[in-house]
Amino acid sequence: MKEISAKDLHAMRERGDALQLIDVREPEEAELCSIGGELIPMGEVVDRLDEVRKDMPVVLHCRSGKRSAAVIDALSSRYGFDNLINLQGGILAWAQEVDPTLDCG
Repeated sequence: MKEISAKDLHAMRERGDALQLIDVREPEEAELCSIGGELIPMGEVVDRLDEVRKDMPVVLHCRSGKRSAAVIDALSSRYGFDNLINLQGGILAWAQEVDPTLDCG
């Protein structure tokens, strides 16, 4: 599975690189803090496959990286996605490495 560090993702976004960012956390988690990804909760991903791009890198994240890794594993093995990247350490890593003002509780 491909992974990206929070710092590398930040650099990609700063450069304006084409990518889709998907947050697989639950809505109440996203209300606490967000890094601007599209919210597609883990339990809804399969029903919303048409929203996951196949023509560019797609970075998925959750709180710590475990749920997004599970989603990537399922989408890759069952649906043939080969452009998915897991945010190492999730939004907690983003808060620690990129934006210390982000409070995810």
